[in-house]
Amino acid sequence: MTRPPVDHDSVRINQVDRPVAGWTAAGLLFCVAYPLLGDGTPLGAVAYSLFDLTALGVIVLGMRRNRPPERTGWLVLLAGLSFRTLGDITYEVMRQVLGLEPFPSVADAFYLTGTVLTVSGVLLLARRWLRRDLAGMLDAAIVASGLGLVWWVFVIGPLAADASIPLPERLVGSAYPVCDLFLLAVVARLLTRAGRPTPSLRWVTVAVVATLAADVSFQAIIAYEPQWEGFVMIGFILSNVGYGAAALHRSAGEAGPATGAEVPLGHRRLAVLAGCTLLVPALLFVQGATNGTTSWLPIGVGAVLLFLLVLTRMSGFVTEVQRQAGQLEELAMRDELTGLPNRRDFERRLSASVAGDATQVALLDLNGFKEVNDRHGHAVGDRLLTVVAERLRGALRDGDVVARMGGDEFAILLEERSPSVMFGVVERISAALVEPIRVQGHELLVGASVGTADGRGVGDAYELLRRADVAMYAAKERGGRHRAYTPDLDTRAGEQARLAAELRTALEAGQLSLAYQPIVSLPEGRVVSVEALLRWTHPERGAISPAEFIPVAEETGLVVELGAWVLRTACAQAVTWRRAFGATAPERMSVNVSVRQLAEPTFAGVVAEVLAWTGLSARDLIVEVTETAVFDGGQALRTVKALHELGVRVALDDFGTGHSSLGLLQTVPVDIIKVDKSFVDRVTQAGRHAVIATALIQVSNGLGLTAVAEGVETADQAAELHRLGYRFAQGYHFGKPVAEPDFGAALTRA
Repeated sequence: MTRPPVDHDSVRINQVDRPVAGWTAAGLLFCVAYPLLGDGTPLGAVAYSLFDLTALGVIVLGMRRNRPPERTGWLVLLAGLSFRTLGDITYEVMRQVLGLEPFPSVADAFYLTGTVLTVSGVLLLARRWLRRDLAGMLDAAIVASGLGLVWWVFVIGPLAADASIPLPERLVGSAYPVCDLFLLAVVARLLTRAGRPTPSLRWVTVAVVATLAADVSFQAIIAYEPQWEGFVMIGFILSNVGYGAAALHRSAGEAGPATGAEVPLGHRRLAVLAGCTLLVPALLFVQGATNGTTSWLPIGVGAVLLFLLVLTRMSGFVTEVQRQAGQLEELAMRDELTGLPNRRDFERRLSASVAGDATQVALLDLNGFKEVNDRHGHAVGDRLLTVVAERLRGALRDGDVVARMGGDEFAILLEERSPSVMFGVVERISAALVEPIRVQGHELLVGASVGTADGRGVGDAYELLRRADVAMYAAKERGGRHRAYTPDLDTRAGEQARLAAELRTALEAGQLSLAYQPIVSLPEGRVVSVEALLRWTHPERGAISPAEFIPVAEETGLVVELGAWVLRTACAQAVTWRRAFGATAPERMSVNVSVRQLAEPTFAGVVAEVLAWTGLSARDLIVEVTETAVFDGGQALRTVKALHELGVRVALDDFGTGHSSLGLLQTVPVDIIKVDKSFVDRVTQAGRHAVIATALIQVSNGLGLTAVAEGVETADQAAELHRLGYRFAQGYHFGKPVAEPDFGAALTRA
């Protein structure tokens, strides 16, 4: 097995970084020790200042170690923290040596300058994560505006308006909470960022949050409970720990993403934004209920600002939803391979056009496409389809529509009355496909069978498509080329052409259903799983045998759509039974998959989507494939392997009838073999069939596979199969395929 390449840089970054761990442990230890040293004591002051200086050294060491690309941001941040350290040292010298505590002082100038530089440095460090994220910026602005309004009303405003305080003290005293507003805005922006940040940026975020919490707490503590100042200083210590760890961490050397993604407006984020907008009425209520005075100007300005920010955020959200809805609608209407409109889009356009009585439709099926797939593989076939799509576009006029209906079938819609115009389009298409198509060194020749029909006297889009379908199969019967619909084609066309056209209508009109046949355990007869079998009840001809319509669906490619419908319906039914019957419901659902389905590179993805949509576990789904479907390998085998990797069980149907059955067990990831009915019919008689049945159960047991005997019709056959070692069986003896099986009936018969 080929091992995926190892991203050594990612592994190195995600491993424990010992310098970071050591620095963090030392910082946390100092957080515990500092209150014991005593804030305001000489020992505490010296220890605190030394830790400040140590943190600056750690940041310098981290920059030399990692050489971060955002060097300017780190230098500005280092300058900010240096000014904060100068403020701490200046303050302690005045307090411890000179016995002074002046306010304002030089220390305040250092502190305020340090805060501005620190905020600037953090923004420079995080700019690669924060740029082009308008939603995150608006969210941060809303949070900062709401909380900032509270801070202004209760802290900054009263302090600035208090005439009893000297003007210098008021100015400097107000500057601190204003700086806190900037810190608050930075915190809000970091916490609303898009994308996944590096560990280094996470440490920066922790540091800024710790700084803000300590700064706000310090102002409240100094005013009301100064004895707790030592504990508040722990926040500043933690901020130094965070900045040092951010610089030391190896991820500081990463450039990070160039742009950020839009942040989804989830429930938590919406609740936070709503809470911030409600702060305006809350302030009005609190102020009115307490002192009867209201700060009308700041609250009014804050209300208008919040309203504009929320309005901008919601308009952006609505625009994004509309854009995504448009993209989803466009994707739902486009064929992924060719970029043409798909069947859904074509039918929508046709329904709108057919009412105008000036509509013509052409259905086109490529001749020889299956041989290209079988001979050169599906990658070449897919490229061939894209080239054909380009040539079809070139053969049409402006306003004409060409769509891929599925497989190698295309449809053309003309809003034109004159049949000669459609004839001209068909001629240009035929001429365009005459030229060889060069794909991966191969020169490929494909023709097309084209059937056309006009909308005169037809008011139903599906009827118009049916007529074009009938004409296309009439063209196939004549060896290709073009055939226009005439009423006599409905009686003259072969049964296959009529079946193909009617089968498409049956799929749309709900004429199809599923019958389920139990697969039981021996000898008790408990239903362990059921096999879903497709049934068609025609409104006029009654039940049509699968032996008649399945080959037609295979040849036309319609089996891909039929198979997807069967898969969705069967998986949904399995979930419904579990909810209704609990433990007595079948454990697994078995679905037949055709060779055309396995040939689709996207089929494994379709199965995964159905399982996710229905809620059925992958291990509870069995896909049954025939030996001929996977014998040649190629895309079919790759699809089976992809299904097995999903956890879906794979069963080989009609096992033993192929010419290399045992060889397939070595190449195909099989879980179950279904022993063909031909070996079961005469298992009670001595002879080669009993010997083969015995050999097959021994092979399955030896390979660790589950064997299911098919076509069991009598109790004697069931008893003999159990004697030979079979533990699972299926057949009329245990139950015929019905829409609503009685899961206890098989148990009773056994």
